[in-house]
Amino acid sequence: MELWDVYDINRNKTGKTAVRGEGLPEGGYHLVVHVCIIGSDGRMLIQQRQPFKHGFSNLWDVSAGGSAVAGETSAAAAMREVREEIGVTLDLNGVRPHYSVTYGEGFDDWYVVKADPDIESLELQYEEVQAVGWASEEEVLAMIDSGVFIPYFKGYISTIFNTADQYGSIRGK
Repeated sequence: MELWDVYDINRNKTGKTAVRGEGLPEGGYHLVVHVCIIGSDGRMLIQQRQPFKHGFSNLWDVSAGGSAVAGETSAAAAMREVREEIGVTLDLNGVRPHYSVTYGEGFDDWYVVKADPDIESLELQYEEVQAVGWASEEEVLAMIDSGVFIPYFKGYISTIFNTADQYGSIRGK
């Protein structure tokens, strides 16, 4: 049984928890994290979800992601998810997400990390991930168009690639 911390609309913990799959209380939200690993060549490490995985089965996705469990910070959840799903150890302690997006049931924190893991040596979590690979922005956008990648907003994917080297919305020099 997986427990989530319940947050209010202002992202304050309410002191309540919810059981995954049983819904959130009225006015409650939960925290989801995504990690996008961008290699030195500018391509993103992507993963293909298992065909038996509930929700977006068999589709390609960003490097890793999932729900924060009760007691976890956003960064701790991101580190756990990327380690569990693809076997990459990252140190995100003290790191803020590049982006935090609100959606109907919660807060979606996005971490964009520069790293070059050897995909041949990654340990994939069988319950979640069937394959990994590297893809350029153009390739990810084409995969979205062809229906084989989770249907993220294409502008959002482009923003991730375009800001991989910096925080904020103003282009650096």
